[in-house]
Amino acid sequence: MQRLKAKSSAASSTLNYGWIVVATLSLTETVSYGILYYSFTVFVEPIQASLGWSKVEITGAFSMALFISGLMALVMGKWVDQYGARTLMTAGAMLAAVLMGLWASVSSLWAFYVIWIGFGVAMAAVLYEPAFALVVRWFTYGRSQALTTLTFIAGFASVIFIPLAGWLVEAVGWRSALMILGAILGVLTIPAHAFLLRDAPLQASSKPLETDMSTPNVDETSASHVEISVSAAQAFQRRDSTFVIVGLAVHLVPLLINAGYAATLAAGMAGAIGTVALPGRIIFTPLGARISRHSITAILFVTQAVGLLILSLNQASGAVWLFVFFYGLGFGAISPARAALIAETYGTAAYGTISGRMTLFGAVARAASPIFISLLFGLFANYSVALYMLVGASFLAAYCVWEAGRCAPA
Repeated sequence: MQRLKAKSSAASSTLNYGWIVVATLSLTETVSYGILYYSFTVFVEPIQASLGWSKVEITGAFSMALFISGLMALVMGKWVDQYGARTLMTAGAMLAAVLMGLWASVSSLWAFYVIWIGFGVAMAAVLYEPAFALVVRWFTYGRSQALTTLTFIAGFASVIFIPLAGWLVEAVGWRSALMILGAILGVLTIPAHAFLLRDAPLQASSKPLETDMSTPNVDETSASHVEISVSAAQAFQRRDSTFVIVGLAVHLVPLLINAGYAATLAAGMAGAIGTVALPGRIIFTPLGARISRHSITAILFVTQAVGLLILSLNQASGAVWLFVFFYGLGFGAISPARAALIAETYGTAAYGTISGRMTLFGAVARAASPIFISLLFGLFANYSVALYMLVGASFLAAYCVWEAGRCAPA
């Protein structure tokens, strides 16, 4: 009896700590995404005005970072599968904080690009890929709730940091703003990664524990539920691997400024997408337990396309807020849907490697998108053509995901 109590206590401690990991990542992903990804759009205009670089040159650095991040995703994924995520994410946070300080003092274009190559490495180490790999290993039962919790809280990244970055730029200038954001990043993410993250024990991802603090989904409570285990090599013999081009995040604030909105209002509108993304995550992520996740993901891309179409046709205030609603609703749930889709299709044993390879496949397209939009803006002196391109990309992504679900093995 004493032995059974000891085992029960150990199981309770194990699973309870899984939720501490989720809480920690919720904080660090909010800060990391907000500063390293979303806030960039705020700095395009002031850097252009201060240093005289073109939009193509500035956004090209961000594109380079996305490309490097995609290339590094495979390496990082293999590392997480073999050694865990804690050390990787701690080192990535330290690198990112240092790079923020270097960015604040940059004066030459070549140095700007070198810094953003470094940011690409840091992004691969601290953003959703390693975080999702860690969470799916902690949870088999209640995985959807864990992913929803993480992405719901991290969804505040744009809501908080785009307006905050815009306010800081107005108040103290773009260089001091970067120093402040770098300090926030270092203080809130480095100690959290180093002291609170813990890599999941095997039993946490291989069997249900009665102490799971979440309410299991329908598909996770079936007596016949078995955790799938597919190797990386086997996964890429299948036909259900997809990716989508994303470029709007870099250009949304410049687009709205170009349409006549004040910089702070443009930053606020862009940040509002994160607010609308939150109900999308609550609604759509749990639905994957009852409806095909391929179908859910395809619906998300269609919803995103509708928002982009509205923005391409009209940039008056009412239309912009309508865009924010539709685009945010679809955009918000794509990341957790993708994470759950990979885990349910391939299992968690090689999750980091498989997810990393999928990210690598999309690296060129994702990296090309921001700079390609800059080139289109330069050619046509507006964002209309670029928006239509993004509408088409979203509809294409919806079709690809739906087709992958139709062809997926039962």
